[in-house]
Amino acid sequence: MGKISSPKRITERLDPAFLPKALLEVVKKLQGAGFQAFLVGGCLRDLLLEREGGDWDLATDARPQTVMETFPKTFPTGLSHGTVTVLHKGLSIEVTTFRTEDTYSDGRHPDSVSFVPTIEEDLSRRDFTINALAYDPLADRFIDLYQGAKDLGQGIIRTVGDPDQRFDEDGLRPLRAIRFAVQLNFHIQEETYS
Repeated sequence: MGKISSPKRITERLDPAFLPKALLEVVKKLQGAGFQAFLVGGCLRDLLLEREGGDWDLATDARPQTVMETFPKTFPTGLSHGTVTVLHKGLSIEVTTFRTEDTYSDGRHPDSVSFVPTIEEDLSRRDFTINALAYDPLADRFIDLYQGAKDLGQGIIRTVGDPDQRFDEDGLRPLRAIRFAVQLNFHIQEETYS
């Protein structure tokens, strides 16, 4: 599969009708209860690139306890980071509360996280622009604060914010950049690379 040639084509390619019905039902239930719910991260990136993915990730302002009370089958996958896995009609969906992260003393994991009210704050903590996209499939609305769609269209791996800070936070991020570049046939933006 080749690179997508323009950001405009990317945003026009995602048709909610092609998303799993069970995923849309989870989004609808969260939104019906008054919460926000967005597809995020690698699952959205892979959908936009028309790549097979296996993970379904949602970000929401619902707290983990609320998610567990809303759905009958859940697993507390990473409560300290706000993540609950919802099993709905055979589909496993990681639902994570919007968050920001504190310092990374061990160079790998945040010392603590704080739940925040907006998707915009959540996207600001992401590693690369191509992973800092959000999509509300019910409203057919994209949120792209860091030009991730443009970078997808141009085949660029770029950090969200200062590369040194992002790589200092998590020592595996440089390796992730290389892995994405190889797997997606993208190139690493010069400032991110150096």
